[in-house]
Formats: sequence, structure tokens, C-alpha cells
Amino acid sequence: MKKIVVVGGVAGGASAAARIRRLDASAKIVMFEKGPHVSFSNCCLPYYLSGTVAKADSLVLMTPEKFHAQHDIDARTNSEVTAINREEKTVTVKNLLTGEEYAESYDKLILAPGANPVLPRSIEGIDRENVFVVRNTVDITALKSYIDQHDAEEIVVVGGGFIGIEVAENLREAGKSVSLIEGMNQIMAPFDYDMVQILHKELDDHGVDLYLSSTVTAVKDGRVEASHNGETIVVPADVVVMAIGVAPETKLAAAAGLEIGETRGIKVNHNFQTSDPDIYAVGDAVEIFNALTHTPGRLALAGPAQRQARAAADHIYGIPSNNNGFIGSSCIRVFGQNAASTGLNEKAAAKAGYQFDSVLIFPNDKVGLMPDSHYMAFKLVFEVPTGRILGAQAIGKGAADKRVDVIAAMITMGATLEDLKELELCYSPVFGTAKDVVNFAALVGLNILYGRYRQVHVNEVRGLVESGAYIVDVREPNEFAAGHLNGAHNIPLSQLRERMNEIPKDVPVYVHCRSSQRSYYALCCLQGNGFDNIINISGSYLGICLYEYFNDKTEKRAPILDHYNFN
Repeated sequence: MKKIVVVGGVAGGASAAARIRRLDASAKIVMFEKGPHVSFSNCCLPYYLSGTVAKADSLVLMTPEKFHAQHDIDARTNSEVTAINREEKTVTVKNLLTGEEYAESYDKLILAPGANPVLPRSIEGIDRENVFVVRNTVDITALKSYIDQHDAEEIVVVGGGFIGIEVAENLREAGKSVSLIEGMNQIMAPFDYDMVQILHKELDDHGVDLYLSSTVTAVKDGRVEASHNGETIVVPADVVVMAIGVAPETKLAAAAGLEIGETRGIKVNHNFQTSDPDIYAVGDAVEIFNALTHTPGRLALAGPAQRQARAAADHIYGIPSNNNGFIGSSCIRVFGQNAASTGLNEKAAAKAGYQFDSVLIFPNDKVGLMPDSHYMAFKLVFEVPTGRILGAQAIGKGAADKRVDVIAAMITMGATLEDLKELELCYSPVFGTAKDVVNFAALVGLNILYGRYRQVHVNEVRGLVESGAYIVDVREPNEFAAGHLNGAHNIPLSQLRERMNEIPKDVPVYVHCRSSQRSYYALCCLQGNGFDNIINISGSYLGICLYEYFNDKTEKRAPILDHYNFN
């Protein structure tokens, strides 16, 4: 009879223990969790702040009693494993309620200690009682209790990643005044700068005060101090939530002499074995393989942790697993916008040394006659010259996750733009369009890849306007009147054939419409009539408005548009 000891619960540890029980009815399984709850929904924690999750007890998914009754697993909470004794094949366990220490033997050991929130000691006042992190049910309960008991209204969230954004959204939904401070020049690192402007606007539209490129230096009575461009800014704060990232919990593994990887996670092999073949590691604490960059990396997400847990459990019982590494698929809701990403964004592709290009489109997510049809911003990154799909990002009110899930599957299968062009997907007017968003992106990408036309990206438009470039807006006059680029020439597509003589042939001409569809038609028409100087503006007017709006407002720079129109 095998004896398996699991250190840590939640997605990694609990999943491994449950899988082992399914494989071996007679194994003795002992699971240690130093917190009071062995299995809880950490991804749902922020939603307790708004009341979306009404009771904190609902966050607890399994109790030790249920683990024992349903799976014959000995789950011990408030029990911290303080040492691994590899030669004796035991772990030292401390009962945090009684202080008692004892040894527990194992045949195989699985480590799933997770990751700890980063709390920089350089920040003055980081240990104040009104500073919180969000890692488990104890943390979220303490945060909400403090807010309620102190009638706290001014909340500062530090960090613009998944937890920070979800905490900010839910506190705002609860009626609190929320400020979000982020050290980088954007929130949500998986998204490129052009795409994330949509989320910046969404936070701003919902009353979240967003401070970018700002580093918190001190937490004091009733305020937070931060550095921005060499100046100190002061933000009112009754409560501070630190969400600037997590660091893998490797102290136990390192003390036991297990190898730590170059990204500071526990190093594991194909089967999630550590440098000790009798010890496995899974979840947020491990270093794994990025399938696209072919480099080590870490990924603190529940889905990969569960797959790793299953693979480790299977290997203990001689069942092989195909380890393809990770590509990094994720999604988030930011008030009314759904956002998802997979694979590499442009920053990551450049860092990995790829030759690549990208397309940005704004098609409808459903047939336009449907009352809940909206635009969807969709960006597709692909390798040049192969056309291999490297990544995608989608933001919109509709099913952004569905589109990105399609791309995640294509990336996993090594697909190209040609494959995506031919991909057959479900269609109904209430779900999508006959030529879906992802098919559109493939077609546009192929046009760029094969040199059928040239494009400039949305981040280049400001320079074009300021330099006096010749820009043609092919929208109808009423659309042009509702907002346009400064200095643009309005030649509607419906009038283009009669007014071609107005368009010069001796300088570059940049064309756009609302979403790039009509400007593409105009470009084809002009190229077919001998113009070889036509360049399409990727993302067109809608993309330009979204890209420029937040920075124009916060940086107080001169707008390049006479009005912002997001319709």
C-alpha cells in the first residue's frame, strides 16, 4: 500500500489527492494545509467584496470531513509542513493550533505550496493594520470585515493584474471610492498597450481613479504616497489592498536541497518530479516550460495547476502524460468589458526573437440586427513569413473568451493563418456572424502576410496627424461630422469612384473608416485603379479613439481628434 503525502490544498494539492484516490482505492493519502480551509475557490475571492458571492462560507468547496467521507483522504488543516527529511522520507509537521510537532512518513511526496503575495518592505507603513492582501478566505474575510467595521470609503488597490482589477471592480460595485495604482504604464500585462486602452477607459468610465507609472512609497494615516515621474502624488486611503504580484513558495523545497529553477520556481521535469524522484511539485510554485518561447516560465493559474496535479498523480502510477508546456490563456471581466488573451502578445513575441506582425480589427460580435450586437476588438499576432499563429487578444461586451479559446486550440495544434481562415465554426445571428471574428482576423492577416496591401498600426497615427500626412476618411459625411481625425479628408466610399482625382499619387495616402472594412474596400478600389501609395490604418477610427482617449485625458496632451466617438 502506497502512502502519499500532499503539502498544500486548493487547485494543485487537492486535485492531486483526489486523482490518486481514483487510481488507487487502497493508498493512504494525507494532505496538509497550513490554513483553515483545505479547498476553496480562490478565483472567486474578490466577488465576496461586492456581494456577488453572498457568504464567505460559500467560498469553501470541501472540508476535511467531506474529503474523508467522500474520498477517504486524511486532510489536516492548520498544519504547516516545516521540513522535508529526504533521507528518512518524512516531513515535519507543526499543528498551528496546539504547537505540537510530529513526523509523517511518505512513499511519495507532492508539493503544492502555491505562491505568496509580494509585500515590498521598502514601502513605509506596509505592516499597518489597514493593509491587506488577497490570497485565501481568511484574507478576504478580514478585508471585508475591516471595511465594514471602520465604514471605510476610500480604498486604494496597488497592482493592475488579475486580482487587483477584480478587487477594484468589486469594491466599486459595492459603492466604494476606488483608486488603482500600477507601476507599469498599463494594467493587465498579457495585453498589448493598444488593446489595454479599452480597459483603461472602462475603469475610468466606472469611476476608478487610475494612476499608471506610479510606485507606492508609503502608507500613512488616511493616505498613500506614490512616486510618479519623479514627483510625489498623494491618494486618499482608508484601506490599502496590495496586489502587485506573487512569488513562488519555495522555502520548504530549497531547505530540503531540491533544485530551484532560473525563474525561482521549483524545478521539475516532464512528469513534475523535482530533483528528488520521490518528490513531485505542481501549481504556482513550480517552474514550467513555455511552449512558444521555449524557455522556462511560471504561470499562476488554476487550470494549469489542475492538469499538472493529474499528470503528477498519473506518473506515480506509471501512467504517461504528454507535457506540451503552457501557452498562457486567461480571461477577465472588467465591468462591462470581457477580455481574454492567449499565447504571445507583441512584447513577448519581440522578446522571444520572433519575426512577426499583427492585425487589429473591430468587427461585430453578432449579426448587426441583433439588439445586443457590439464591436469586438480583436488582435491576432502571427509569425512572418510562416503565418503561424502566435497569440490573440479580444476585448468586448460579447464572448471574448470564446474567440480566444478558438485561437488557443489553434496555437496548440501549430495552426497557421490559412488554417484559421478555413476553420468551420458554429453560426447563428444570436451567437456570431457567418464569417466569425477569428475568420476575419485570419483573412486580414493573410492580406498583410502576402503583401496584398500595407498597413500602419494605431500607435503610429498620432505621428501621421502631427506631421500632416494625407489621410482619407471614407465614412459617410454624417459620421465624419460626429468626429474625425484633425486634417483628414472626407471622401466617402459611396463617392470614391467619382472623386478619385482628389487623391494624390505622389505622397503616401492613409485610409480609414470606422472599423477598417470600408477602408479595405476603398483600398482595393484605389489599387485597382493604379494607386500604389495607399496604406490602411489598422483599427481605423474606432481603434484610434479608444487608443487616444485615456492618455489624452490623463496626460493632458493635445488631441488628434476633434471629438471622440465610440459608436
